[in-house]
Amino acid sequence: MNTYFPGISKVAYEGPKSTNPLAFRYYNPEEVVAGKTMREQLKFALSYWHTLCGDGTDMFGRGTFVKDFGESDPMAVYRAKAYAAFELMDKLDIDYFCFHDRDIAPEAATLKETNARLDEITDLLAELMRQSGKKVLWGTANCFNNPRYMHGAGTAPNADVFAFAAAQIKKAVEITTRLGGQGYVFWGGREGYETLLNTDMALEQDNMARLMRLTVDYARSIGYTGDFYIEPKPKEPTKHQYDFDASTVLSFLRKYGLDKDFKLNIEANHATLAGHTFQHELAVARVNGAFGSIDANQGDLLLGWDTDQFPTNVYETALCMLEVLKAAGIKNYTIWNVGNELFGYYECDSVAEAARVQAESPVVDRWNEYMKDVMLMEMDPETGAQPLMKQVFFFN
Repeated sequence: MNTYFPGISKVAYEGPKSTNPLAFRYYNPEEVVAGKTMREQLKFALSYWHTLCGDGTDMFGRGTFVKDFGESDPMAVYRAKAYAAFELMDKLDIDYFCFHDRDIAPEAATLKETNARLDEITDLLAELMRQSGKKVLWGTANCFNNPRYMHGAGTAPNADVFAFAAAQIKKAVEITTRLGGQGYVFWGGREGYETLLNTDMALEQDNMARLMRLTVDYARSIGYTGDFYIEPKPKEPTKHQYDFDASTVLSFLRKYGLDKDFKLNIEANHATLAGHTFQHELAVARVNGAFGSIDANQGDLLLGWDTDQFPTNVYETALCMLEVLKAAGIKNYTIWNVGNELFGYYECDSVAEAARVQAESPVVDRWNEYMKDVMLMEMDPETGAQPLMKQVFFFN
């Protein structure tokens, strides 16, 4: 097997004083934080589309990144991408990856041939996963890139396009299920309109709901046990998308009886594009019982594009953590200081549920990471949450 990143050894933790640009300074995979190792707390995932497929194309120019990995035959290129992906995950010590169906295998002239290509690469991915222990975080279908989807997939005014999208999603669900994916994501990049003058909004939304119901029913019938998410985004590439923001998506789900099947995957920069704060979108999901997953991508407020950046604003992250605490049923949370020690007090509907949400929340993880250099957190090793103080006196 070829080596695609020669001269680069496995990236290791070397501590905050390291001057090695290819070393982790703060991320120590085996360090226990809040009752779990950082590896367990921070489920880093390789995004197949950006890493292995993105060629740098923008609206004003062609791609500048060459990612054929020395191959020319289409299938040879995508086999090489798979090997390169697992080599990169190994060297970066990443345990998960996410993909669109068209990221892992090239589309062919017919659906039958395309699916055969997907089967071949899926076999390869399954074997590489078996050898390495890597896992699929989530899968999805790219129903926005091919010109056939210029007017939508589930919302297309052409029945043939709707049928093709359904068949494509069916295969993507099968692949995700086979590879043990923990989630399946819907993002409607072309599900919307450029102008209402030629748009039948009611019909398009009826059809989109029909496609989602078909997907859920089929996925459950073949043994898929993971979660379904909708990721709201107001625009780009479509001028107005039907999954505009959390409130819009919730209204859609309730109208079509899909609210018991779907939760929301809230992304920071999508909230910004919709004119909201990240905290706002999390709060809307929380108060409506649809708090599902968090995509912490932060955008650039000076740009109208969706730019995938890591969150760097500790204040905004703290506000988002507040929403996670509220989602756990926690209220009247106060922190008291005695000397060099801090004591927390809060009231909650269920101590066990509050502990579970704290232990599993990526926002809490990020808060602990931000504060670790200035505050030593004592966490319960069994629950992964803050330990409970024993009541020794009460006066009423």
